[in-house]
This record gives sequence, structure tokens and C-alpha cells, in this order.
Amino acid sequence: MSFNRNGKPFFAQGRLKVGEMNRGERAYAAHLERMKEVGQILWWKFEGLKLRLADNTFYTPDFAVLAADGVMECHEVKGFWQDDARVKIKVAADLYPFRFKAMKPEAQKRGGGYIVENFSDPAPKPEELPASAPLFEAT
Repeated sequence: MSFNRNGKPFFAQGRLKVGEMNRGERAYAAHLERMKEVGQILWWKFEGLKLRLADNTFYTPDFAVLAADGVMECHEVKGFWQDDARVKIKVAADLYPFRFKAMKPEAQKRGGGYIVENFSDPAPKPEELPASAPLFEAT
């Protein structure tokens, strides 16, 4: 993180246009494409979902990803977290049946790649699911 002369964090001026990736997002898109080529994921789209959290409050994950096991995931690429972004992903994880993950790029001198932070509870294993009553009775 960069700091100004007063020691306060220095942030980029302005925002990118909707649908336009920053450098970290472009690198992660290339990573997702490699994962798709080897079958680790089936599909991905940049800013492919917009989730309603409350009245006039929305969350758009950086990437919508369809994992190889068929589960939809929402990936957020962050080098630095603003407080509201962390709150939004936690609220979204409570409201929606997707896996929510944050990807923080790891420095090349530490081997590169991404540090993954999971925000969703792991999906229950089949043996942990409650037995359900039949939806209808045979006649």
C-alpha cells in the first residue's frame, strides 16, 4: 500500500468504468482461463452477477465462477479491503447459496498465486443432510 506525505493511505483517483478490469483482475482472469483449460472450472464471467443485499444496496462480485463440481462461486480479487466491501461479501454469503471467496495476490518472491479467504460455510456432505419426506405419495 502506498502512503502520502502525512502517512495516510493513498488510493487511486476515481473508478474504472463498469465492466473494465484493473490490473489485478486481468491477472486473475488469465488465471481463471488456465483453470478452465484444465477442467478445474467450467465457466467464468467478470461482473456477471449483481446481488441485492437490501433496499438500494447491491453487491457485484468481481467474478462469477462455475466450479467443476457444479457449484456457483463468487470470487473477489482484493489487494486491500475497504470495510464496506468486507461487510457486503459477508452479508451476501449469508443470503445466497453460492460459495464466496476472496483472492489476494501473493508476491512473486513468495511463489506467486493467490491466498484464498472463504466466506461461505462448507457445503454439507450428503451424509450430513437431513432425510426428507417424499414430495408425493404413490397411489
